[in-house]
Amino acid sequence: MKHLLREPLVHFLLIGAVLFGIYSLTQSGRPATASSKEIRLSLDEIAQLSLLHQSQWRRPPTPQELQRMVENKVQQEILYREALAMGLDKDDEIVKRRMAQKMQFLAEDLAAAREPTAELRSWFEKNSARFAQPPRLSFRHLYFSPDRRGAGARDDAQEALAKLAGQPVDAKIAGALADPFMAQDYYRDRAPDYLAKEFGPQFALAAAKLAPGSWQGPIQSGFGWHLVFVDTVIPGRVPSFEESEADVRTAWLGEQKALAWEKSYKGMRANYTVLLPGPPASAADSPSSQLTKEPAPAGAASGRSLRR
Repeated sequence: MKHLLREPLVHFLLIGAVLFGIYSLTQSGRPATASSKEIRLSLDEIAQLSLLHQSQWRRPPTPQELQRMVENKVQQEILYREALAMGLDKDDEIVKRRMAQKMQFLAEDLAAAREPTAELRSWFEKNSARFAQPPRLSFRHLYFSPDRRGAGARDDAQEALAKLAGQPVDAKIAGALADPFMAQDYYRDRAPDYLAKEFGPQFALAAAKLAPGSWQGPIQSGFGWHLVFVDTVIPGRVPSFEESEADVRTAWLGEQKALAWEKSYKGMRANYTVLLPGPPASAADSPSSQLTKEPAPAGAASGRSLRR
């Protein structure tokens, strides 16, 4: 029993029950109102408010704090209903966009509720290229700066390469031959995409073709010229289904959501005919004249319809 009394959820429920008691007492003896003027909060909704407070403040709310949260929720509901009664939701693009998003989320949630079975492995086999891991390089480089050396930076790098022939990656003379680089001198297990962002696509393509074990170059980057010593190359590969099952499930679910939304929208779209204004007589090349023409439904007066 003592253990239960320490549980935060029990505190939430007890506070909620107290608040419901207060509301019941204050409302007793009053005549029943129309359902549109009644705001009913469930015990679960109050518990959710309490959990929200605890997630933000790392403690349960006091009764006074919870009552303020309840009143804020009531205020929001009242303002929402009054706004609807005044028609403030009409022709509001933000409201339209939000409601449209809810419809899309609803269609996607229906797809998310379906758990894949054996089809997940089959789907992976058809889409395994999407999960391919790129090759990775580990390398050291020497930098030759055009800012310091001008047009001779490439020639200096070529001369340094001759001096480094047969030298190991940690040769003592290496550092004395090159210029300081603003970032790293050594990169471990880097994919081509990373190198393209760091040094530029030309450098990434050239580095990917280098064999490990010797100084090579010069290779141009967005910074200047480089000599490169590749230590190791990890070839690209496609992981097994077991290795990538979590990523496969996520990708499969994303595809299912997109398909569910497309199917749902097509079904809804088929029920509508969109009427578009005809172009002005003096503006044959106006924006509306570029829209796809559709046969107008029977009884339609003028304009054009757009139906998919």
